[in-house]
Amino acid sequence: MFEVPVLIVGGGPVGLTASIQLSRLGIRNLLVERHPGVAKLPKARGINARTMEMYRQMGLEPAIRDAGLAPHRFGLIVWTESLAGTEIERRVPGRASPRNMAMTPTPNCLCAQDDLEPVLHRYAEAESLADIRFSNELTECAPDAEGVTATIRDRTTGAAEQIRAQWLIACDGAQSRVRRQLGVRMLGEEKVYDSVNILFRANLSPWTAHRPAALYFVEQPDLRGTFLTINGEDRWSFLIHSLKQYGWTPADFTDSLCTALIRKAAGLPDLDVQVLGISAWEASAIVAEHYRFGRIFLAGDAAHEVPPTGGFGLNTGVQDVQNLTWKLAAVLRNEAGEALLDSYHAERQPLADLTARTSLANALSMGRTAKQNTAVIARPEFLNEQGLIFGQTYESGAVIADGTPIAPLDERITTYDPLARPGCRAPHHWLARGETQVSTIDLFGQGFVLLAAPGGEAWVRAAAGLAPKRRVALTAYRIGADLTDPDDGFAALYGLDPDGAVLVRPDGYIAWRSRSGTADPERRLAAVLGQVLAQSAAGG
Repeated sequence: MFEVPVLIVGGGPVGLTASIQLSRLGIRNLLVERHPGVAKLPKARGINARTMEMYRQMGLEPAIRDAGLAPHRFGLIVWTESLAGTEIERRVPGRASPRNMAMTPTPNCLCAQDDLEPVLHRYAEAESLADIRFSNELTECAPDAEGVTATIRDRTTGAAEQIRAQWLIACDGAQSRVRRQLGVRMLGEEKVYDSVNILFRANLSPWTAHRPAALYFVEQPDLRGTFLTINGEDRWSFLIHSLKQYGWTPADFTDSLCTALIRKAAGLPDLDVQVLGISAWEASAIVAEHYRFGRIFLAGDAAHEVPPTGGFGLNTGVQDVQNLTWKLAAVLRNEAGEALLDSYHAERQPLADLTARTSLANALSMGRTAKQNTAVIARPEFLNEQGLIFGQTYESGAVIADGTPIAPLDERITTYDPLARPGCRAPHHWLARGETQVSTIDLFGQGFVLLAAPGGEAWVRAAAGLAPKRRVALTAYRIGADLTDPDDGFAALYGLDPDGAVLVRPDGYIAWRSRSGTADPERRLAAVLGQVLAQSAAGG
């Protein structure tokens, strides 16, 4: 029997990201994927800025940007009667406003999933601690108190193998076999509307190059669809909405019908169209009631199905495993108590629920559940959800609250004001290492990081003395000394007195904050780490 610390089921972006993260954290892992290779269809495309921050920390940002589309080629959202016809409205998404762009060192990226997955697969394969097996599917799994016994079948040879894992992460999509075997209850609204995606090749540049957009919504009385930019030139996807409302079924979509509908939506009856692929699906806004089942965790679409209106599905999924993998690694390295793993559900499930409801509200505002005789323009919140992207706040045992009040996230969907409250994403702030500009975001991603204000040298000494005793990866920086602060804005942004400090988790979220110094910083910091890592009941 093959034994491994972590078995990952599913080799899409979520599973591949989990594998890379675990490998980087020193944890051996096996990934199995039933398909023979990476995605052949674009599927998801938008990678939001928070996710790009994560990939920046992993060193993947340049490769992903190279695989994707340059920012100047997708800056708008357009509503039109047809590509060659009358334009109804165009918007610059709120996410791309100068104020919002200043909140991060790395903007969002448009990279179709069939371009993204090869990048992630290449990096995952390069890790010596990862075993990546495509054409292998999980047929059953039996969890117990000590781990999971899984049966894996090689779809090429038919051979079956038993795997013994200490932990299993189910990243196997909306039709998750693991989720079905567990009998997980899903909360929310299922199968709200139906759609079909058509991948095709055609030269649309004459009608799009002057107004480069990620989305071109076509509004006609008998056809509602969206041109989705893939390469901005001759490779596109056309998404047809609300099939039932217009009298179609998925079986109706032959190559000839698809070609006719693309020509109609383009307003170009003689357009040369080559249909490359057709995929029908139904949008749901559902979230698993629980994310942890003993030794098994759900992540990505296995844990939540999010309507695509807002581009949150892939982003929510890969951020799931960013949250989970450092915790699993800490437990496997005996740095944390197993109770730390309960914080995964506590932190991620409520956020997925709000994300699914927000995405559904976007879809409903666009009339996706009924036939429309006139154009229906999305609500202002659509693609302006900066609060949802950056302002999420975790509440769990892995966060030590400091009493700072904050409005509920569902009241801040479109508003993000940087806040260094425990449970929040540590805000971006430009620092410098010599002549090199460095964001606070660049300091996170592997172990814990303590950031001290200019007068907080006692905190830095405490962290240096504590790290080897607690066998935990902990790096400390005194801002103004170890790293310079060109505009002297760090302490104010992070809500610190001159001798205060914050502790940032490996996923870039603030675990604890002390606004000022203390008489015994090492003892205080030891108590904080003990509480955050579920090693003791004592707190800071």
